[in-house]
Amino acid sequence: MLSAYHADSHRYWLEGLMTHLPNIKWTVLSLPPRYFSWRIRGNSLTWAMQQRDTLTASYDLLIATSMTDLSALRGLVPELCKIPTVVYFHENQFAYPQSSRQREGVEPQMLNLYTALAADKVLFNSHYNRRSFLDGVDNLMRRLPDFTPRLEVAAELADAMILPVGLSSANYVKRAAGDRLRVLWNHRWEYDKGPDRLQELVKACSSAALPVDFYVAGQQFRQEPKEFNDIKSIILASDTLTLCQWGYVSDHNEYKAILSSCDIVLSTAIHDFQGLSVLQAVTMGCVPLVPERLCYPEWFGRDYCYLASDNVAEEAANCLAKLQYFMAQKRLGKLAAVDVSALSWEVLAPKYAEVFRDLVTCRVNW
Repeated sequence: MLSAYHADSHRYWLEGLMTHLPNIKWTVLSLPPRYFSWRIRGNSLTWAMQQRDTLTASYDLLIATSMTDLSALRGLVPELCKIPTVVYFHENQFAYPQSSRQREGVEPQMLNLYTALAADKVLFNSHYNRRSFLDGVDNLMRRLPDFTPRLEVAAELADAMILPVGLSSANYVKRAAGDRLRVLWNHRWEYDKGPDRLQELVKACSSAALPVDFYVAGQQFRQEPKEFNDIKSIILASDTLTLCQWGYVSDHNEYKAILSSCDIVLSTAIHDFQGLSVLQAVTMGCVPLVPERLCYPEWFGRDYCYLASDNVAEEAANCLAKLQYFMAQKRLGKLAAVDVSALSWEVLAPKYAEVFRDLVTCRVNW
């Protein structure tokens, strides 16, 4: 297993695979999720020069994340060309939202493409991820000046599969009737998770005098969008809103307790390929409230999606209307858990095993 940018979601996926496929003997090489530009371009050099003995050992299968510079690594360590290879896309570099911090140039995109083409099997965690990658590749091929193998590349990638990251078994806790709605926002504190949209929603909730207890959790970084200070100030100044949690919850049991107690898990994201933080909360009984974009419509019906809009205030109004509906349901004791058992590890692990087994079997026949 090569995990070149070992972020939390990548770690969760790997731990799930190792737990639910216990008959596999794993060897793992991973690199920390920092210095993005160097990490995605330099991982092949780092591993080829510092982990050659590990890489040239005998393996049945190689699994790499899409951040791995697989084509370069195979060139530097030719022994890897003899091993059937799976590449797993947690995300892709073609579907990042525009911002002043957006990575410039096509190199991260080309690295994704070369890595996919170097694999024997490509897996994506959602249809949205696969579609945005394939569309992005095709658009890039259209823009390049000449000798672009557009049709050949599309044909090579046509059999890429959807295989989501698995979820732990559901542990639904029924929510009692009540007059206050507990709303959890549990995403990375970065621009692509829509803090400007969360800020506008908090303002709308306060103006509508909606009785909401906000739990704002999620991973924090040294630098964070300025909207978070404003969000905190609006909630603390409101007559009807309360702030019950502010900041990352490091203790696992404390975090699970929050998931079990909240009524709604909210997303305002403009960038999400599977939405694991939302899905994990849903397994604990939170009702999802998500924008009708990205990966979310794959997992949840329209009852749980609010209409998305480029106009932030308009989108906040759409989300507020859904919150008011859920508030009415809460008062009647009718908030009901959502079934995401189709995404459990118990269902998905055998599908991973089948993909791995097929590739190993094909190797025997090479």
